[in-house]
Amino acid sequence: MEVFNYRILLKEEPEGGFTVSVPSLQGCITYGSTLEEAKTNAKEAIELYIESLKADNLPIPSDENLLEYNLQINYA
Repeated sequence: MEVFNYRILLKEEPEGGFTVSVPSLQGCITYGSTLEEAKTNAKEAIELYIESLKADNLPIPSDENLLEYNLQINYA
């Protein structure tokens, strides 16, 4: 069994709930009405994404060599 770790981004929506995206898996986006549901749905979306890649014999992206940095931008 392979183990993969992915960074997820959760955005709280004005109408409620959370949109989740997985930057390393292009187009892997899901939603949950609560934070817990959003995380659960993200795990399922990632698993399905990886299954699809494996079925098509495509490489599985990884966050292993990902560098993360936050930039502060000031504007008038």
